[in-house]
Amino acid sequence: MPVPVAPHRWPLLGHTPAMLTRRAKFTDALHEHGDVVRLDLGPLHAYFVSDPTLTHEVLVAQGSKFRKGAMFDKFQPYLGTGLLLSNGDYHLRQRRMMQPAFHRERIEAYASTMARAASSLAARWQPGEVRVIENDMQELAVTIVGEALFSTEIGQRAVEEVRRSIFTVIQQGMIRALSPAFVEKLPIPGNKEFDAAIARMKAVVLQVIESWRADGTDHGDVLSMLLLAQEDGVGMTDQQTYDEVLTLLTAGIETTAIALAWALYEVGSNPEIERRLHAEIDSVVGDRPVTFADVASLTYTAQVVQETLRMYPIWFVMRRTLVEVQLGDVLLPAGAEVIVSPHALHHDPRYFVEPQRFSPDRWTPGFIAGLPRGAFIPFGGGNRQCLGNVFAHTEIVITLATIAARWRLVPTRPARVKFTSAPYPDGLLMKAVPRN
Repeated sequence: MPVPVAPHRWPLLGHTPAMLTRRAKFTDALHEHGDVVRLDLGPLHAYFVSDPTLTHEVLVAQGSKFRKGAMFDKFQPYLGTGLLLSNGDYHLRQRRMMQPAFHRERIEAYASTMARAASSLAARWQPGEVRVIENDMQELAVTIVGEALFSTEIGQRAVEEVRRSIFTVIQQGMIRALSPAFVEKLPIPGNKEFDAAIARMKAVVLQVIESWRADGTDHGDVLSMLLLAQEDGVGMTDQQTYDEVLTLLTAGIETTAIALAWALYEVGSNPEIERRLHAEIDSVVGDRPVTFADVASLTYTAQVVQETLRMYPIWFVMRRTLVEVQLGDVLLPAGAEVIVSPHALHHDPRYFVEPQRFSPDRWTPGFIAGLPRGAFIPFGGGNRQCLGNVFAHTEIVITLATIAARWRLVPTRPARVKFTSAPYPDGLLMKAVPRN
């Protein structure tokens, strides 16, 4: 069956101008043209999958027939072969070795770090002070992920370097991924900043690894779990460990910070949602610190988190077929580039009524049970589902509860969005108002 071609196609440039100028508005509407639609990104032909069931086929049911796609190839020179970029048997081996670091008992231990860091941040705010909330959430995410990774004294020095360098790595790395290959070789400031940041982070992380190997003690942090893990009597090399650490840093900081910033903005913009959130937190937590055990009881808070992850996910991910793959009525050849968009799926009015409206109440058990598989994929799916999804969910719930127990955050202007790989906040200015 012929695959329909998306609208707004330019000669030679294909759909690249539409992707760059209209971004999610363009891809969110592609379901109107078919379950699988062809996109021409310059000379590259790609297949955009807009149907949830077929998305599930790509990520889960036929996931073994796909590997990471073209965009991820450009990240590999500096992210190495961590879980985000590795493929096949090597990916499965690394994932099995890393899973114990994210078991329930470990996350329960990390939860105290989350609550302590969120409480420390909230204690520094002053009544009436206007905060750039995404900056605060980025700082908090660095602290939480850094302390979960590195608990020793030398590890905390690594956290300071992460705080200094990680956002240069993330932002300039995305620019490299979206640019022609020759751009990264130009002697421009962004390239120099990126190369220097990568060099600094690699040096300090390898120093922490060397220190741990000399000690060999399980310090209860993620790094200890990585270095103690073995399969068939073989553990990770220093380079493999470094690749996984850098992957956890890049994947675990920016996305969580974005979700936290937007959650606080949406709560502050909706008085009834704010009232119900505060009532639940007062009832479940009261005046004491939030604990891991509280997370299961903070059901409305979890609905706020779910709706935030629906509204503000990453734009798209890419896969490449290893063999011919049948997706519905479409037969994809081996080597085909496939695009799946969490943002488009999460804003599809066929499954989410009034998709532009922030509505935590939609997340009832009946609604969740009625969603087709593949319609809601904030953490991906299959053996590529984010390994830290429970960590991230726990972090967001605990942070929301900790801050909302003490403060109301009131927006001082409408939200501004800087849409690149995700709907990044662009100066969410919010005034801190004490609750009591």
